[in-house]
Amino acid sequence: MPLLHSGLILLIVLGLLLGAERWLHRRLQGVTILLTGNQDIALWLYAILLFPGVALHELSHALSAALLGVKIGGISLLPQQKQGHIQLGFVPVEETDFLRASCIGAAPLLIGSAVIIAIGYSVFGTPAVLSSLATGNWWGALQGLRQALHAPDAWVWAYLIFAIGNTMLPSRSDTHAWPLLGAVLVFGGTIIVLAGAGALLLKTLSQLLTGAVHWVILLGVSTLLIDLPFFLLIIVAEKILERLKRQKIVYR
Repeated sequence: MPLLHSGLILLIVLGLLLGAERWLHRRLQGVTILLTGNQDIALWLYAILLFPGVALHELSHALSAALLGVKIGGISLLPQQKQGHIQLGFVPVEETDFLRASCIGAAPLLIGSAVIIAIGYSVFGTPAVLSSLATGNWWGALQGLRQALHAPDAWVWAYLIFAIGNTMLPSRSDTHAWPLLGAVLVFGGTIIVLAGAGALLLKTLSQLLTGAVHWVILLGVSTLLIDLPFFLLIIVAEKILERLKRQKIVYR
């Protein structure tokens, strides 16, 4: 696919992923509150359901910091509620330069993506399904999905993708150094262009970006496909609990 076309698809997929993650966290909290009737118990149940993803997220920060020689404090995987905001995990990292800070912040996204792609390839045959969708072969895609559901321990692997995919996106604190890194990259690219190596730079970047965009689209679509049955389950559970308890959660 041309890079511009791929970029447009990428923006759509990333927007859907971000919207899906926000929807999930709000609705999952609502269902746990309806189920338990106690906010403290609901908080722990909510955290337990997403624990594999939270653990991978925080351990990714810790591992990348250790590899880059940056000190960290103790890893916390216990949920906390602070000023109306729920924190499912935390790894305190010492102040460092913007390059290492950017890498540490991006680690959960990169490692989580690698894990999801590995599961998709080895368990669900994701590339074959997406290839069928790309060519308009809906029957082939449905057949591929049907076969994926019969994979050994399919729902266990699907749950892992669900938990990881909805906790791997960087938080605001993870991205605090990214604007400076972006500014440095733009400045460096400008210097290279002014030095007369612009054509070679653009060709190399185009090849790298095309490959990276392809993988991110593959990751995003795979995650969204896995999310669908879990989202339907959450919606059904919420409606049933609302009727049984004669209560309704209002989302603001």
